[in-house]
Amino acid sequence: MAAFFGWRVVAASFVLALLAWGIGFYGPSVFLHALHARQGWSPGLVGAAITLHFLASALLVARLPALHRRCGVVGATRAGVLASALGVAAWGAATQPWMLLPAALLTAIGWALTSAAAINVWVSPWFDRRRPLALAMAYNGASAGGILFVPLWAVLIGWVGFGRAALAVGLATAALGWWLAGHYLAATPASLGQQVDGGTAPPPPRPRLPAATTSLWRQPRFRSLSAALALGLAAQIGLITVLYSLLAPALGEAEAGLVVSLATLGAVLGRSLVGWALPPGLDRRLATAANLLVQVVGSAALAAADGQQAGLLVAGSLLFGLGIGNLLSLQPLIAQAEWPPAEVPQVMALLTAVNQGFYAFAPAGFGLLFQWGGAWSAPAAAAALQLAAALVLLAGARQGQARRG
Repeated sequence: MAAFFGWRVVAASFVLALLAWGIGFYGPSVFLHALHARQGWSPGLVGAAITLHFLASALLVARLPALHRRCGVVGATRAGVLASALGVAAWGAATQPWMLLPAALLTAIGWALTSAAAINVWVSPWFDRRRPLALAMAYNGASAGGILFVPLWAVLIGWVGFGRAALAVGLATAALGWWLAGHYLAATPASLGQQVDGGTAPPPPRPRLPAATTSLWRQPRFRSLSAALALGLAAQIGLITVLYSLLAPALGEAEAGLVVSLATLGAVLGRSLVGWALPPGLDRRLATAANLLVQVVGSAALAAADGQQAGLLVAGSLLFGLGIGNLLSLQPLIAQAEWPPAEVPQVMALLTAVNQGFYAFAPAGFGLLFQWGGAWSAPAAAAALQLAAALVLLAGARQGQARRG
């Protein structure tokens, strides 16, 4: 009997996520630092280009289900991989401010086609009962992107400069990502004669959720979920954008890269624990709110350190890192619990678009806060946003319990 192919899809998704987050999510914080050092450009200027990267991606990711129908999952993913590769090379080649525009648009395309909503499409057809674990393992590639890419960026830039480092990363991404997409994402359980979760019989039917009678925008559950995730992810991407620059003066550049890597290693640990141990009956909104409260404590510690106290900087980074992964991987689990299966891809695409449309402004905003408000201001803002997001999720969970009662 052939081995269950679903776990190979998870492994391929892990590597594709590593490449996507290494360029599209963790890369911008390194781009900001490298361009400020090489060109003398302000954090606000580079942060504005990073905002464009996320905002343009938000406009595209809402169309991801339609792109998958038109181009196929493999074709859309390969297009995203090539756009990421060209985009990162363009960031490294930028010597005039206007050159940040095409670089940001290219990485935006790559990020839209290979990030969270895409990973859910790659993995979910293969799993039902074991979907939390499978998604957690695939999304751990996102954290691995931070663990490996941030220090890799630091080493490569120190060795050959930002431009050549970006070109090397782009070439490796194009070659590896193109092969992975074609080799692992074309198959389905039916095409290989396999069953979901690797079983020998179809899984028992899940409770049927009623189809939505209104658009997603008119549904209170969608509005509350998208608002909470947008706030939490804005805090997350904003703080990640300046985290390396926040740590470097007190810890040194090499040590700052190591701490960022340890923070993302904490994300792997946190996501893996939740994937293994999340009780089936627990409201996923409550789990996400608890995750956000852990990040509040970490962000508050970073604010209290004020860029000077090394111990608090390290502790705050690690606590913040524990929650990075779960804010991402719990999204599809909430969607799958609250919407019919046929609607989940569109729910995830629109959630991702709303999230990115909101947090697209976080890099520029946090860059300006860091530039003008002092080292404490950016993590303090992150803590406030994370607390607001947790409260919105808790309110939504209580409303859902009242409706069920």
